[in-house]
Amino acid sequence: MGHLATVDTDRSPETLSRGPLDTAVLHWILRAAVAACFIGHGAFGIITKSAWLPYFAIFGIPEAWAWRLMPVVGTVDITVGVLTLFQPRRAVILYMTFWGFQTACLRPLAGQGIWELLERAGNYGVSLAFLVLLGRGRSLADWFSARPMPALTAARATAIAWILRATTALLLIGHAGFDFAMHKDWSAYAIAIGIDPPTLASHPLRPWAGWLELALGLLVFVRPTRGLLVFVCAWKLATEALRPLAGEPVWEFIERGGSYGAPLALAWLQGWRWDAPVVRWGSAA
Repeated sequence: MGHLATVDTDRSPETLSRGPLDTAVLHWILRAAVAACFIGHGAFGIITKSAWLPYFAIFGIPEAWAWRLMPVVGTVDITVGVLTLFQPRRAVILYMTFWGFQTACLRPLAGQGIWELLERAGNYGVSLAFLVLLGRGRSLADWFSARPMPALTAARATAIAWILRATTALLLIGHAGFDFAMHKDWSAYAIAIGIDPPTLASHPLRPWAGWLELALGLLVFVRPTRGLLVFVCAWKLATEALRPLAGEPVWEFIERGGSYGAPLALAWLQGWRWDAPVVRWGSAA
């Protein structure tokens, strides 16, 4: 008596599915990325960030009240981030997707340009991908319970891949726009890697930094190979690490968890062989 593995080779790739154990890596990449985004963002609410004042002003909230509300917003963000890290709930991930998109939209509404909305794609795109991975709740109770995620079908994997593909492309293109369109001052980051500010404008890498990210974004959207995606993940980790090196709070690096998680999760999906046989475990007499 024992358990034997049986191989299902009759089904087409469109109907193949993988269980939670097979997709645990993808699950944790998205889960950690979403949690990091909200915990990092919430930390700025707790310590209060003057850059948030224009977003409150959009709703007519005076500055005095904005300072008082920032810790409240930060506490909610950290709470949902920690909850997701320990026990993700579909309703919470749905809220995080909406909230991440809504806060990203506040940036162009505050006059900061459309590039800010694109660059923040990691805040809402990764949470949307995680929601699709967890699957739709079959009842209202399912949305608020910790019901295990269903097997990942090829159809849902394809949907997740497209979400991550668009997310990675948009965040790269948005960040590229900071350079070639908005001409943001990156002198503090230049100093962090040993480039003197007076020579930054004439440095050979200066005009090409934004164009490089634009090219990477377009390549990801057109042909997201695993090698390219791993490079993009490493590139985002390295460039965003300049923020704490330049003296900014480490929360700036943590808040951009979606920028690292999106290409990494997509690279995992690109390496998944959906045409491989599905192994089922059953009792044998």
